[in-house]
Amino acid sequence: MNEQLGTVIDGLVVGLAYDLRLVDGELIDQADDNEPLFYLHGAGEIIPGLEEALRGMAIGETKDVVIDAEDAYGEYDPDNVEIISLDDFPDDMELEEGLELELHTSEEDEVITAYVSSITDDEVVLDLNHPLAGESLHFHVRVVSLRQATPSEVEHGHVHHSHDHDHH
Repeated sequence: MNEQLGTVIDGLVVGLAYDLRLVDGELIDQADDNEPLFYLHGAGEIIPGLEEALRGMAIGETKDVVIDAEDAYGEYDPDNVEIISLDDFPDDMELEEGLELELHTSEEDEVITAYVSSITDDEVVLDLNHPLAGESLHFHVRVVSLRQATPSEVEHGHVHHSHDHDHH
């Protein structure tokens, strides 16, 4: 069972160092060799376009990947906004444009993230699009490590961080 885990395939836990930039070069997110992003390949934990690009990469290999919006966080949907009366917000809440809010939907009891896009005297417009919707993403990636996923990781479809409980 000790074959050399040579390249990224489904069922491996991949340690990934990366820089994520937008088209204009703005750095949005990054992870370095010391604290790489760990994900379970093939489990759909990361955006599909990136997972596809990483398939078959070897440890130490680098790659520049450009992912169009549709394969990343989707196109920007101008209808995906909500207008809420200002009266529905607590009085002591400091609302400002760009503020991130977590909304609880009544049906599924799921939490969706929304961003305040504008505020008028009596209404707040919330944008439910992902902040990176409509953006093509420029990743510079490097595979730092590969290991076989444990059975429970495969079963649950994500990586277990033994030393890292407060991360999620």
